[in-house]
Amino acid sequence: MKTKLLYSRLILPALLVLFAACGAKKNLVKTTTSTTVATKTTTGNAPNPELQKLGFLQKVADNAVYANNIVGDMKFNLKVDGRDITAPGSLHMRKNQVIRIQLFIPLLGSEVGRLEFTPDYVLVIDRFHKEYIKADYNQLDFLKDNGLTFYSLQSLFWNQLFLPGIDRLNQTSLRKFEANLQPTTATTPISLKQGNLNFVWNADTKSGLIGQTTVGYHSAQHGNSTLTWLYENFMNVGVKRFPAKQTFTFSTTATRQKRTVQVTIDMDEVTTKDGWETNSTVSSKYKKIETKDILAKIMSF
Repeated sequence: MKTKLLYSRLILPALLVLFAACGAKKNLVKTTTSTTVATKTTTGNAPNPELQKLGFLQKVADNAVYANNIVGDMKFNLKVDGRDITAPGSLHMRKNQVIRIQLFIPLLGSEVGRLEFTPDYVLVIDRFHKEYIKADYNQLDFLKDNGLTFYSLQSLFWNQLFLPGIDRLNQTSLRKFEANLQPTTATTPISLKQGNLNFVWNADTKSGLIGQTTVGYHSAQHGNSTLTWLYENFMNVGVKRFPAKQTFTFSTTATRQKRTVQVTIDMDEVTTKDGWETNSTVSSKYKKIETKDILAKIMSF
């Protein structure tokens, strides 16, 4: 009983606070290997720095997995307010449709809570209290002006570059990114600034795989937030590679006092199973919690 209460009061609220750092509009990565940019001029052998940069950015974009589904059991770890909690869980993602995290009671295997993101809404199901929250992204007041949507979060989970407000990355949109190419260094930082948001992706110089993404949000009105997302243990998914272990750390002052949350998702395997429902159905016996500011409600749990 105490374990269930702890999960429902701590893990699910902390997860939603963490994901509130992602402020971007719909963004999909279009990988077109046939249009990869050349790295040399056509009039000589000297490399063109701009074309080198675009060639590297295209390599990073081309690493996006082809699969429409990513599914796997996982070990979930949460560190917040001096607590360190580990629980079994599962991750189900269907491209452009849903990201679902389920948490279970150790040994018993029963689901204690579910966190689901779709392009239209965020759904939190608390099995212990038989309650749920369903809200659209505009109800996250302190980031709605930056167009918080499902697609920025999807790009982070799927280990991809993204550009706020752009549906697909092409050579024109790739020019908006900065890449500090140094052939002798193991990683190459890719940066982008848009409004109150600053993005940095650290990609492997040789493979182009993204190993870390940092998102900074700075606002005199809404405070400062930083999200750092680490990717490890890349597994083969078809001809591409997907990070089975992801650790994301979120610090914010938007909640009046500084809060820091760290979550680690460590998948046992990465599959492309598609035999599962896209959207969760909430029992009519569950009570819907209404809130104008979902973040304030989460922090009051």
